[in-house]
Amino acid sequence: MGRMIDQIRASKLPSNMMQFAARGALSVPPDENLEILVYLATHNKVFGDLARMTLAGWDEKASLAAASDPKTAREVLDYLVSPDNLRSKLLPALLENPSVPESEFAKLAISASAENIGAMLRSERVRKAPGILERLRSNPYLKANEAGIVANLLSRAEPVVPPAQFESSPSAIADAIPPATAVASERPADTTKTETGKTDTAKTAEAEEDDVPEEAVAAYLAEHATEIVASEGKPFQPIGGIMELLGADYFPVSAVQDAPAPEPKPATASSASAAAAKPGMSAVKPAGHVTPEVKGLAKRENTMQKINGLDVKGRIQLALKGNKEERSILIRDGTKVVALAVLEAPKLSDGEVEKFALQKNVLEAVLRQIPLKRRFMKNYIVVRNLVANPRTPLDLAMGLVKHLIAVDLKNISANKEVSETVRKMALKMYKQKMDAANKK
Repeated sequence: MGRMIDQIRASKLPSNMMQFAARGALSVPPDENLEILVYLATHNKVFGDLARMTLAGWDEKASLAAASDPKTAREVLDYLVSPDNLRSKLLPALLENPSVPESEFAKLAISASAENIGAMLRSERVRKAPGILERLRSNPYLKANEAGIVANLLSRAEPVVPPAQFESSPSAIADAIPPATAVASERPADTTKTETGKTDTAKTAEAEEDDVPEEAVAAYLAEHATEIVASEGKPFQPIGGIMELLGADYFPVSAVQDAPAPEPKPATASSASAAAAKPGMSAVKPAGHVTPEVKGLAKRENTMQKINGLDVKGRIQLALKGNKEERSILIRDGTKVVALAVLEAPKLSDGEVEKFALQKNVLEAVLRQIPLKRRFMKNYIVVRNLVANPRTPLDLAMGLVKHLIAVDLKNISANKEVSETVRKMALKMYKQKMDAANKK
């Protein structure tokens, strides 16, 4: 009789035996059990979800043995190292397993978590692989000191930092960044002024900026010095594109604003009476009149012009010191170090974070950073919105779903935009809560 895995591949097992297989309950050697689970998880639509859940809680010692054994089936190793399935405690063993190709680690490097980045940089194999290091360089969770290590390893121009050394000197980083300058000096002047020479909006923005100490801005610039240098020259490019950010009505209005206004013709008695005689015709508006809708879009245009005129450091300062509208735009900045600066803004409100947690057009790094702030995690709406956001990484959503109340679990389980794995977990937890409530 051949191996059980061969019978499963040939669909020769009855349904009840397949269910046992998906629970890891077959009487077969550990390595074959793992191979069966991975096969079901990747190829079987009926028992795949059950197999994936079994694998997620599989015995750590047995998983570690498989991850470190070069003879482990390639399909199993590919599953274990996949970004969607990786368990951080297995990564060091997988990194040293010669049967796992570097291409798999290159895929992982793009979106590896902070913990996994540390493990990869401690691996001699990774430190000698330019292909993996290049992918790590673009990882949104790469810290400033780690980015410096990656740059050194790639260039070999400076002495390589030992694997255990992952701290950079704060003073050295601070020296690399020039003193923070006022953002206002880099912004275009507002052309619409009151009698005092400033608009009310400009006064409000200036007052908000004055409330933010320069030390906070300088500290952020120093902490992220390496990332800022690496991102130097990157223009503002919002996630989702400029059309989605501004709206379809933005550009037609802009075009109208740029067109010269026609010279008003002197009104005659006959023309005035004709206008009054025709129903539905509005009265002649005085010169210089702008409708409220155009005013709003003109303000939006001024904000966008201001942001487009700033470099990376200028946008970081604006993210930390700017107003609510400016933060709502900069949170979508495609440059990670700028978008994350918004979450450090002293003026950032809970309501803003609630909206950020639900946005699909932000970097994944923003969604991962929100739960790291204890203040944000005390807000239930933030937690719920993160779980409901289809862009939230699966591992993060699965960790937060357990905090939801029954009604939200039910809503998540029916939300087709959310990952099927999250929906099924929400449904399972909803049923458990209902069963527990009915027993009382």
